[in-house]
Amino acid sequence: MITNFILGIAIVIGVYVIVKAIKYKSLYPFMPRRYNFGKRRVTFAKVLELLNNTKAKLIIETGTSRQGLRGAKGDGASTIVFGKWAKENKAKMHSVDINETSVNEARKEVMQQKLSDAVEVHLSDSLEFLKSVTEPVDFLYLDSYDYSADVEVQKKSQEHHLLEFKAIENQLHDQSIVLIDDCKLPNGGKGKTAIAYMKQNGWKVLLNKYQVLLVRQDFKI
Repeated sequence: MITNFILGIAIVIGVYVIVKAIKYKSLYPFMPRRYNFGKRRVTFAKVLELLNNTKAKLIIETGTSRQGLRGAKGDGASTIVFGKWAKENKAKMHSVDINETSVNEARKEVMQQKLSDAVEVHLSDSLEFLKSVTEPVDFLYLDSYDYSADVEVQKKSQEHHLLEFKAIENQLHDQSIVLIDDCKLPNGGKGKTAIAYMKQNGWKVLLNKYQVLLVRQDFKI
């Protein structure tokens, strides 16, 4: 009886460990295994693959990661993830946010992760910043203007993301990559309006998950 009981406990523990391992979505070996990127893991992993394939040199992010890797599961820690890739591949990343506290926290995280040579965090209105970019952009990550349950806020967030895309559109090229966060939210999420516009203007959806990943129709994978 004791042996059967111990065996039963071992099986339960084993199943629990397996389930936890399946649910734990790391970007290992690129990022340490302890960081769980949750619903963003699949799109982040694909972007990292595409960045390698296209040998990207310039990354632009709107909406910086104020929590760094502490927020890996909550907000994705994108500034650190893509900043690390930029550093390792001699690329440059610019992250822009209008919130001073978020910018200060992001800058601390960038310094702590020793990414300052590759990552610059800007305190600015994202539209003004994007309009100032004159170089070709290889990867654009849109994640500004917080979404909420308020329908008016949702519409403003969606419109803002469309305006962001239009502000930088002329700097995107045939091999550019665009990732939009928080798309599986009520009323189409942040990317609803921008994605519709992009699909009408030569872009296609490569991955449609919590985040939506888009490339040009003639993108060479």
